[in-house]
Amino acid sequence: MLLTEQTPAAAPGTTDTVAARLNRLPVARLHWGMVLRLSLGEFFDLYDLFMVSYVGAALVASNFLTRDLLPWFVASGFFGMFVGVLGFAVVADVVGRRSAFLITLLIYSIATLLTAFSPNAAVLLVLRFIAGIGIGAELVIIDTYISDLVPPHSRGRFIAVAQTAGFLGAPAVALVSFLLIPTNFLWEGWRWVMVVGGAGALLFWYLRSSLPESPRWLESRGRHAEAEAIVADFEREVERETAGPLPAAVATPVVVSKKLPFRDIWKPPYRTRTIMMTIFQFCQTFGYYGFTAWATTLVVAKGFTLVTSLQYTFLIALLAPVGGVFAYFLLDRVERKWLVVVVALLIAVFGLGFGFAQTAALVLLTGALVTFCNNVFSVGLHTYGAEIFPTRARATGAGFTYAWSRLSSALSAFIIAALLASSGVPAVFMVIAGAMVIAAGVVALLGPEVKDRPVELLAA
Repeated sequence: MLLTEQTPAAAPGTTDTVAARLNRLPVARLHWGMVLRLSLGEFFDLYDLFMVSYVGAALVASNFLTRDLLPWFVASGFFGMFVGVLGFAVVADVVGRRSAFLITLLIYSIATLLTAFSPNAAVLLVLRFIAGIGIGAELVIIDTYISDLVPPHSRGRFIAVAQTAGFLGAPAVALVSFLLIPTNFLWEGWRWVMVVGGAGALLFWYLRSSLPESPRWLESRGRHAEAEAIVADFEREVERETAGPLPAAVATPVVVSKKLPFRDIWKPPYRTRTIMMTIFQFCQTFGYYGFTAWATTLVVAKGFTLVTSLQYTFLIALLAPVGGVFAYFLLDRVERKWLVVVVALLIAVFGLGFGFAQTAALVLLTGALVTFCNNVFSVGLHTYGAEIFPTRARATGAGFTYAWSRLSSALSAFIIAALLASSGVPAVFMVIAGAMVIAAGVVALLGPEVKDRPVELLAA
């Protein structure tokens, strides 16, 4: 018989579902090992996203790109992410988290490495688009993967770990750019920045190939024997580490489906969440990537030299992982919905401060505060966006809504470029502040509360 979304994986009220057994596991080395391997993906993803800011300014300074083409350089990657998220998010719900994760990482690694060898602007833009296909989908798949693997009381902490590892990519690419871009050793320095990102991701691809498939996903697709084998291994490993019996499982009903999951996100209660997260994601990237992708160019626009701007944005980038560490200690202690709302409003306030800052001290202070809040915000939204959809459609729901953030990131590149040319840096941040206020408002009005609730029980 064909299993549909109405078919339970176990009798209602029982505690023998794979989901119930995963939820009751105490945090152990097992969880840390899986999350840390996934975190390597976050590091190179964020390395690439922050790289745009540093390399973009260098491309214009070296005359490889004209200033008119700079928005296309920023946007090409985000257009690729839009395509990649829409396509591979569904793949992750149909063929599995692990397979989709490894495919997207390989696409990103090879394309970024090849981008370093671009002979002209046209090839550069095409390869950035292809790299975007891999990187955009990978971010959503990592969030989904972690939400599947860890118990509910630790979801926020572990996504914070992965995001913090990713945020380390910000100072890493800032330092690499500061050291390599001015040297032009053998060829243009910006090419070496891309080589480091692409070759590094390709090197670590092998380390992540040993990750298991999500047993929660396997159960949701009716593949009970495979799910049972993996979760039994998890239980044995945790029992050996804790040297005691596992806690009792709490009844967790699971819905099984072998159909395409896209229609599930348009059924109550997920329809409201899909609409809410689409609006939120479209607006929030004006604040997040409007700053991170343009930071160096915005500092240059204030009258500082390229080398000085690279120094300043490196110092600002040092706050990126600090925001992730702060979120690690905070995220499982407060309701994530309200954390996202409050931090979005703080980004609007500090962003306006950066926009109007003229002295070096104020540029550094307000830029650091925006970076810190951006990355607390990023951890919150990535956790929240994955956990409000059901397992059978989690990657699809998170991916479909996240895709609109990639589209708005691409569009914001042209909007910011036009505003910067016509009205200056303050006008850019007035638009960013307005977008963040809308993002905060829609979550406050329509977002469900999620703290400590198993993902299977967030349908209410």
